[in-house]
Amino acid sequence: MDWSLGTALLIVDWLIRLAALWWIPSRTTPAAARSWLLLVGFVPLLGLPLYLLLGHPWLSRERVARQARASDVIREEQRPLSALRWTPRDGAAAEMAPLIERQGAFMPTHGNAVTLLDDYDASLRALLDDIGAATRQVHLLYYLMFDDPVGEAVTSALCAAAARGVTCRVLLDAVGAKRGLRAYRARLRAAGVLVHDMLPGGLRWRRSGRMDLRNHRKVAVIDNRIGYVGSQNLAEATFVAGHPNRELVARVQGPVVSHLEGVFASDWYIETGERLDVRPDLSVQPQDVATQLLPSGPAYPFENARDTVNALIHLARHKVVLTTPYFVPDDATLSALRIAALSGVDVQLVLSATNNQTLTAWAQQSYYAELLACGVKIALYRPHFLHAKHLTVDDGIALVGSINLDIRSFALNAEIGMVCYDAGLVARIRAIEADYLAHADVVQAEAWRRRPGWQRSREGIARLADSLM
Repeated sequence: MDWSLGTALLIVDWLIRLAALWWIPSRTTPAAARSWLLLVGFVPLLGLPLYLLLGHPWLSRERVARQARASDVIREEQRPLSALRWTPRDGAAAEMAPLIERQGAFMPTHGNAVTLLDDYDASLRALLDDIGAATRQVHLLYYLMFDDPVGEAVTSALCAAAARGVTCRVLLDAVGAKRGLRAYRARLRAAGVLVHDMLPGGLRWRRSGRMDLRNHRKVAVIDNRIGYVGSQNLAEATFVAGHPNRELVARVQGPVVSHLEGVFASDWYIETGERLDVRPDLSVQPQDVATQLLPSGPAYPFENARDTVNALIHLARHKVVLTTPYFVPDDATLSALRIAALSGVDVQLVLSATNNQTLTAWAQQSYYAELLACGVKIALYRPHFLHAKHLTVDDGIALVGSINLDIRSFALNAEIGMVCYDAGLVARIRAIEADYLAHADVVQAEAWRRRPGWQRSREGIARLADSLM
């Protein structure tokens, strides 16, 4: 039989399409499967290799097993500390606390002090001051570190601390912190600072995983006495040209600091195999804020962040405010927002008017019409790139951390959130949210419906790639 090259390619194309139809739906969610099947259907020779690289958020068995062992240790070491446990009496907190504990292993604790840092430079100064005052150990876990004045200041502070005899450990994401690792790793190690990159890739069984899985957490723990958790990276506010960041960071003291240390120790163990000794912080702060940590990521059996965010939205009775730089929700989150708004809950979504990821911005806009139609309010903050990530529910629950309201953050990134059950803290975050809204443009439903047809088409095409972002 005389086979031409064109005939052979046609056969290969259809074999790839049929194999994808058999393989992809059984290994990913229906929404993601539709996106991938569409890509493979249009461009089989490109779509299949991309799916094999990026289609399923897999980690090596050893990484998953290490996370499970770390969670077991966290649960075991909390058992003797029942005096620190905070027990909600009723309401949404009574439903959320057990859910979050089953997901991420951390019990809710009382006796915490939480200071909100809304000023970018002041937040960095506070962190550097605390590193400068450290006497025992400094642990930093960050997604991004740049070779800029902030990276230089953090490196100098760590080297000075190590020279004083302070044990310093640093975990940085291999991709997000590539520039900082390249510029400072040798210098830090020469000073005695222990530095490891997270999810470095490669084919070794312990390190292997889908190439675009990232550790997106931002955590600092100093002397097991002071902790930081939030959205801010180790870089200048202007590290993305034209998009100066506005962030929100929580500086904490009390029992929750040991839990942040537990998150760091878990990630250290997953990357190195070394188990660190975490000593519980038994000090109770007068501010007495009840808090609970929410770790999430592909090493966990469920999408902890997504399930918690959706549960909080469903439990809202009066008002929910969601602040995020990237809004590409899955069907469950979109449904939760729609149901809350149609039920009479005041649902406010605060996004950034500018965005450093163009495709994400286009996909994000494709959701506006549906949300506006059911009563969700959308505000676009103007002065900065609003990179803060938090939400408030009614008058008693807040979530602050590194979690974006997008599929990547829910399914692909290792993230950290801190849930606070405290009316006073919610009021302080609401004041920050009010400042956002005072400097934001409100998206009006009628004006949005009149946008050009080419813009609608662009948004719809971008939305098809929601599972790939």
